[in-house]
Amino acid sequence: MGNFLAGKVVAVTGAGRGIGRAVALAAAAAGARVVVNDYGVSIGGGEPTSEIASAVVKEIVAAGGEAVAVADDISTMAGGQRLVDVALAEYGRIDGVVCVAGILRERMLFNMSEEEWDQVVATHLKGTFTVFRAASAVMRKQGAGTLIGFTSGNHQGSVAQANYSAAKGGIISLVRSAALGLNKYGVTANAVAPVARTRMSANVPMELKEIGEPEDVAALVVYLLSDRAREERITGQVYTIAGPKIAVWAQPRELRAGYAEGGWSPEKIADFLPGTVGVDPMPMLARLEEIARAAASGDRPNV
Repeated sequence: MGNFLAGKVVAVTGAGRGIGRAVALAAAAAGARVVVNDYGVSIGGGEPTSEIASAVVKEIVAAGGEAVAVADDISTMAGGQRLVDVALAEYGRIDGVVCVAGILRERMLFNMSEEEWDQVVATHLKGTFTVFRAASAVMRKQGAGTLIGFTSGNHQGSVAQANYSAAKGGIISLVRSAALGLNKYGVTANAVAPVARTRMSANVPMELKEIGEPEDVAALVVYLLSDRAREERITGQVYTIAGPKIAVWAQPRELRAGYAEGGWSPEKIADFLPGTVGVDPMPMLARLEEIARAAASGDRPNV
């Protein structure tokens, strides 16, 4: 075991497979005691099983680390609270939470059902909130802690994943709100937008030129959980990691503004807005034609 996270207690949701599993293993390898959470469902749904989380715990213990499994559904308040309660009961504190758990329900917006919307938003966005809420109450009293949410480049928008994109955009706003609200208590909050080979990325209808492995993502997460990141005052940030590339996303800000004397009318806006305030080009729109051609031919375009 290493010592980059020595003495820390970290809880990871969605830790049974893919990126979540890699994060749990890496945190343990860096010296953390880990609460491994996975509800055990497939990306398309299904009955939960605790064996998935327990298998990761066995890996950690076999390597000389300490870990405990929690199979609760973190899309419920009780599930998020239990994750933190188990950490406190087993190890006496909680220093970091990493919310990786997620599912997909792909559908065009005009065909999406209420259930498909609710399930995705509940798992991604509410599941991040329930864990952040329970953990932040403890971290505030400790005077230290780290919250990490998982977002996606799809927060920019998606053709057939409006539910997923909305949830991922919400996680970014939740992370920034947590960073602002908890800063005075010594608690940091950041988001990671990974591009890695997982069950979910296998369904992306294009070949990604920049893509890495779950272990690449885990390395970034371990750093963000560490005292080194706290010393650099890294909070309220969104980072992408894709193989050898690490990038930081811009903070929301006004791009251009215009002013009118005497107030606005629709006619005045029609004359003024296009040429003065204008638009901010949407990069995803430029990809639609290529994606549509690929869908028609059965190929996966490079983007």
